[in-house]
Amino acid sequence: MARKKQAAKKPVTEASSSDDEEEVDSQTPGAKPIDSDEDASSSDGSEDEEVDDDEEYDSEAVDEDGEDDEDEASVEVSDEYDDDSDEFEEQGSSDDEEDRLQRQHDLDESDEDVEILDDIGVVDAPRSWPKAAAAAGSKRGGDGKKVDAAMPNEDVNDPAVAAWMHTDNLSSDDEDDSGTMNRIGRIPLHWYDEYDHIGYDGHGKKVIKDKNSSAGKDLLDQVIDAADNNEASGGKFTVYDALNARDVTLTPRQIELIRRLQSGAFAHPEHDANPDYIDYFSGVDPMKSGLNSDRYEKKSRFQPSKWEKLQVRRLLHRLKCGSINMDYLEGKVRDMNDLVKRGDGQDSDKPFQLWKGDEEDELALRKGPQHMPAPKVPPPGHAFSYNPPEEYIPTEEELKEWEEMDPSDRPYGYFIPKKFDNLRSVGAYEHAVKERFERCLDLYLCPRAMKRRLNIDPESLVPQLPKASDLRPFPTTKCIEYCVPGKHDETVVVRCLSVSPDGQFLVSGDEAGFVRLWEVQTGRLLKSWDLNSFIDEDEGASGDTKKPVAAIEWNPNRSHHCLLAAIGKCAIVISTGTGRVDDAEVTDALLSAASSCKGGGNIPPDSRAAKAVKWSSLRKKQESDKTAISAYGDKSGPVALLQTNRDVSSVRWHRKGDYFVTVSPKAGAAAVLIHQLSKVASQQPFGKMKGEAQLACFHPQKPFLFVASKEHVRVYHLVKQVMVKRLMSGCRHISSLDVHTSGDHLVVGSLDRRLVWFDMDLANTPYKTLKYHERALRSVGFHPRYPLMASASDDGSIHVFHSMVYSDLMRNPLIVPVKVLRGHSPVNSLGALSMVFHPTQPWLFSCGADGRIHLFQDL
Repeated sequence: MARKKQAAKKPVTEASSSDDEEEVDSQTPGAKPIDSDEDASSSDGSEDEEVDDDEEYDSEAVDEDGEDDEDEASVEVSDEYDDDSDEFEEQGSSDDEEDRLQRQHDLDESDEDVEILDDIGVVDAPRSWPKAAAAAGSKRGGDGKKVDAAMPNEDVNDPAVAAWMHTDNLSSDDEDDSGTMNRIGRIPLHWYDEYDHIGYDGHGKKVIKDKNSSAGKDLLDQVIDAADNNEASGGKFTVYDALNARDVTLTPRQIELIRRLQSGAFAHPEHDANPDYIDYFSGVDPMKSGLNSDRYEKKSRFQPSKWEKLQVRRLLHRLKCGSINMDYLEGKVRDMNDLVKRGDGQDSDKPFQLWKGDEEDELALRKGPQHMPAPKVPPPGHAFSYNPPEEYIPTEEELKEWEEMDPSDRPYGYFIPKKFDNLRSVGAYEHAVKERFERCLDLYLCPRAMKRRLNIDPESLVPQLPKASDLRPFPTTKCIEYCVPGKHDETVVVRCLSVSPDGQFLVSGDEAGFVRLWEVQTGRLLKSWDLNSFIDEDEGASGDTKKPVAAIEWNPNRSHHCLLAAIGKCAIVISTGTGRVDDAEVTDALLSAASSCKGGGNIPPDSRAAKAVKWSSLRKKQESDKTAISAYGDKSGPVALLQTNRDVSSVRWHRKGDYFVTVSPKAGAAAVLIHQLSKVASQQPFGKMKGEAQLACFHPQKPFLFVASKEHVRVYHLVKQVMVKRLMSGCRHISSLDVHTSGDHLVVGSLDRRLVWFDMDLANTPYKTLKYHERALRSVGFHPRYPLMASASDDGSIHVFHSMVYSDLMRNPLIVPVKVLRGHSPVNSLGALSMVFHPTQPWLFSCGADGRIHLFQDL
């Protein structure tokens, strides 16, 4: 037993670091590795069961002659087995060869006294792998495979050995075929300290902790338990599996693998670290053996080449520049120089330009630093001729003046024109070197800058506009002139015009305070009213002083045959008497309250408008003239009068014909007043006016009020009583204002010759600013039906534009000038003072300071 224990304390295997002396232990090819369960079963069996001599697990050294040692030995794992690395012999250690041989000899002598252990499942395995194939000569057959001359009948690449090498290379799923092991993954194990299980298996069941395991014991108890377990289990080595909370007994092969890993050797004893070299190229057959023939294609083989992309870009660039053509790309021409015909001599006699004028542009296209050509010397003129004309030869007085002047200020510099009989008489120029030197200094010292010439056709800068003939109809020709009567053939300045909604009548207001009603088709004067006779004497209308009619406008409602006229501080409502049966009744109903108003109208006395405006009836003053123009009209003439604190400069109707607005620029907060004719009421919308109001008008569709000051146009919401938008015109003094029938566009005229177009949906800045008149603009307006716009100016001309407004918000308005109408001559710096379009026809009425009223039609 002493020898038994002494042999048990020996290492499990002893191997040399040399490849020639290393012994490789293996099991039989068909055997399975021994796991912990099999060890447990073997430990329960008979302890006296003997194993076959050929199946003993031993680690013997190989003899020097290369033959296998046939001795048999059995090794018992001692109870005193320890993990310390000193108890194992490290493979490749530095022990002397004599010490190794001595230890091997001791083992051989003690074989007779070694007690045979129980069967622990060790299977057949060859004691060593044959090494003769490496030393013996080898050659290849006709198929290129290597043939061993010493062992012709032995298969070198044994598949059973290869299967044995992969026995331990099992995945986590292969180790647990039954699915009873823990499957919780990378969850901290201390989470299960308070539970009786350690996790869950593959079937979802709890993995119960083993109470008999070494978990929870100190190191001393673990050593004692390990010693007891080794005696009880027949010398098996037990470790603790923390994941499954149980003790696992290691097999001898597992112990051998651990030992080899600790010693730095390959884990599998069957692994051949130094295989025979295989010559993949044969001298008999020079063809390749097919190395890397079964490898996958590289990823770069399936992606587009960046280099080819760069080459294609370069070729496209050269093709675009013209340095190559398609014949070169298709391979028809190898060199582009072959396409250039040289040496033919066909064009050698033709004249060509030495200086084309585009040399600077060609130099700018070159690569590299920009070339700055020197300025060219101007070519010599007639004064530099040897026989110049007499007018170029200076006199003595001019020569004295040139001598006092600096050479740079002289007409020809240092040169003085002289006359010679012939060219041979001309001598050397005395200042040639000096002038060349100064030019060199200028080229060297004076900085130069490249000025690129713009080779642009002026016609290309003009926008492509449609022809005026394609935009008809629009007024083109003066057809009718309305003659305004005056005293002693004096010229009466006509200041304003307005047309009835049906287009049959025209009304005008002049400088003398008369409102005249005209028939459009015949030009006949139907009625005249002197408004100065209806205003009070304190207005200054008595005597020779007459107030002019500042503004006049016909009611836009077809059923209301009345108009408004502004004169002095008053706004007068006039019944025209041009309505039919139904229209006459509606008009009388509208004017009934105004014709019989008393006490200043229906204005609350505590309101702001009570101090700013006063209504009064003119029924008594018009008793002398009751003649109506129409047979169905009740009466015609002034009906009511509105008196304000300041002069009224503008009146505008609402589209429904009941409300109207008056503007008194000097009235301050009461400058803008809104009135209702049917109720004889007035109101002051603003408590404080920003700026001096010049004009005001209603929005054609929405409850908006446009108020224009000298520089801005403000848009107010009458219902919400807030300012919606402020339009910045950029003008110094706004003189006229009109809104498009859609309500989204606004046109403004100013005294500084500007016509400004606003797009309400676009911005609060002008969409277009036109400046084409020579003098101030007096009137602008849109046609109510046709896409036409016109402007009248003090230069006596009227410009007509085609102004198409699209319903598509993505298209900008089309503004095209189509005609310039001339028919008024300026008088005292005043020209065409007003213009208005016919409501149904593409006609235009205009009046001016020359006292004429014209009708332009589309002929």
